[in-house]
Parts: sequence; C-alpha cells; structure tokens
Amino acid sequence: MLLAVLALSGCQYDVLNPSGWVALEQRNLLIISTLLMLIVIIPVLIMSVYFPWKYRARREDQSDYDPEFEHSTSLEVVIWGVPILIVAALGIYTYIYTHRLDPYKPIEHLSAEDAIEVQAVSLDWKWLFIYPQFGVASVNELAIPAGRQVEFKLSSSTVMNTLSIPALGGMVYSMAGMQTKLHLVADHEGVYQGRSAHYSGPGFSQMTFETQAMSDQDFAAWVSNAKGVETPLTRASYLELEAPTIAAPVSYYSDVEDGLFQRIVGLCVQDGKVCMGDMMMQDMQGGGGLEGLGNGAAYEYDRYRRIDGFGNPIPFDPASEGESHGHGHDDMSMNEDNKTAHPSDAAKEYAQNGY
Repeated sequence: MLLAVLALSGCQYDVLNPSGWVALEQRNLLIISTLLMLIVIIPVLIMSVYFPWKYRARREDQSDYDPEFEHSTSLEVVIWGVPILIVAALGIYTYIYTHRLDPYKPIEHLSAEDAIEVQAVSLDWKWLFIYPQFGVASVNELAIPAGRQVEFKLSSSTVMNTLSIPALGGMVYSMAGMQTKLHLVADHEGVYQGRSAHYSGPGFSQMTFETQAMSDQDFAAWVSNAKGVETPLTRASYLELEAPTIAAPVSYYSDVEDGLFQRIVGLCVQDGKVCMGDMMMQDMQGGGGLEGLGNGAAYEYDRYRRIDGFGNPIPFDPASEGESHGHGHDDMSMNEDNKTAHPSDAAKEYAQNGY
C-alpha cells in the first residue's frame, strides 16, 4: 500500500482541483454522482460481510431459520425502490449539467464581448493556436487572459485528436474537414498543462503544451511579443509547419493570413485543392461526370500525406500508382489554369458551422 501511495505521489489531480468554472461544475457532477452511487455501494459492502457471518452454518442460534420463506414486500420495495430513485436522480443531475456545460454554448455568467477566440489546429504532433482578433499565432503554447471566456474553434490537419486542459474543463475532439467548439475559462492566473488525449501516432506522448492564464496586461504584452516576430503565418509557412515533427519547440507567428483557418478546415490550404464545402456541394449536384475525371489531383489529400510508423513521409507518385484520374467531381472552384482553389460561399459556411 505504501509503495502504491509513493508511486502516485507525483500525479496531478486536476480533475479534483479545478481552476476554471467549467472544470468546477464537472467536478461537482462527479462528486454528486459518486455520493448517489455510494448509497447502494456502502450498504452492499457492509452486507457482503455481515450476512455471511450472521447466517453461517456453524452458528449456535438458528432459531430465525425459516425454510419456507419465499417473499418479503418490504425487502422488494427497498431492493428495487432505492436503485430506481438513485437512477432517476442521476438522470436529472446529468441532464442539468449536460445542458449547462454544453461545449458549444457560451458561458452565461461571462461577458461575450470580452471573449477571446482561439482557432486550435491539431497537427502531427503539435498544436497550432491562431488568435484571429490579434493577428498572431503560437505553436505548443496557449496564452489566455484569466477571468475571460475563451471560445475555441477546433480542427485537425490529419487524424482525430482531442484538446484537453484538465484543470480548466472537459475535452472536445478535433477532426479533419470539420470544425468543433469548446468554451473554457481560467478563474485564476497560472500555468496549466494541456495535451492531446487521443492517440495519434508515434509523437502522441509529446503532443503537449502549456496554458498560461495571465492578467490582461501580461496577455497584451504576450500578443505584442508575438507581433514582433518576423515570421508571418501564410499558406506557405503553414504547409511547412504541417509536416510531421515530434517535440516541436514553442514558436510564434505574426500577420496571420486572412481565411487561413477556413482553408485548414476545408482541407484546401495547398494550391490546386478543392475545399470540402465545394466538394460536398458538387456531390449533392451529382458530381462532375466523365468531364471531371481529369481533376483527380484537386480532390486528393490523405494519400499525399502518408507516413510510416516513425512519422516519416512516404513518397506518393500518382503516375506509378495508377491514380491519373479523379472521383467524378466537377472542379467548380478552380481557376482556368487549374492552379489555385478559391473557397466559395458554401465552403465558408461549411467551415464556420462544421456541417
């Protein structure tokens, strides 16, 4: 027992020691649910010891033995009634907290005007945080002002991931080709650990970041420092950043290109790629038929990003693999020289709403 305690002494119990309103509400639900279930668990543990001892075969007093006993209404009421009441209570509390803590729902008691928007993108194997209100971005470091609501818009460049900051609240998945949302707040200044909570390959264990909750003045200084970096986040620099790396250092970008996050969601950052919204619209209209067979490269994405078990890119040659034709789409968003994809209104709506 002592060895087990020593082994766990380095663990951080952020779930039971929350630093944000969302995490606090989630902890309260956890405690309420545990206490309700203990109403059954504790008596069962006691009876599992008491009854075998009281009714053991070698006991001296067996006057209470009744071989014709077959039913007790009182026992039935307790055995069935108490669990039913507990399940009902659990259902009510879970319903209330589930709707109160809807990750897409803004935190009601905080001002929406002071909210900070962060566009979070999970890459292989690092996190990109874009601040559209300030025109800066960071890699593997999240800075937020304490006491102000943070609205995350999440997406992924490749496989599914999960943004998790246990001290501030629950986690929400980031998925390629779509956008999810999460609202959190840090009640106090401090440094909180964040990570991906969904296995995504060889660099998963080092896909971590620090969340720095700071005062408004310190946050303004952090933004000013990021703006002073001479590396802009453009489509070209994003494609370089997107390449798989493990244990990437903290870095900053300034002058974020307009519409970059929408292109990331639409999987059309690279020149010549059709955005997901346009692709879905074309599918709804019946595709491009035989005339669209020549535009296969505009719809390819994953095959150009193949990696081996160590994260190294696997070269892809369409000609050698017989991929010279496409999927029957009509390239509605390409210009005449077939080199630049422009996100249409459908693509923008898809990127904003995630459907």
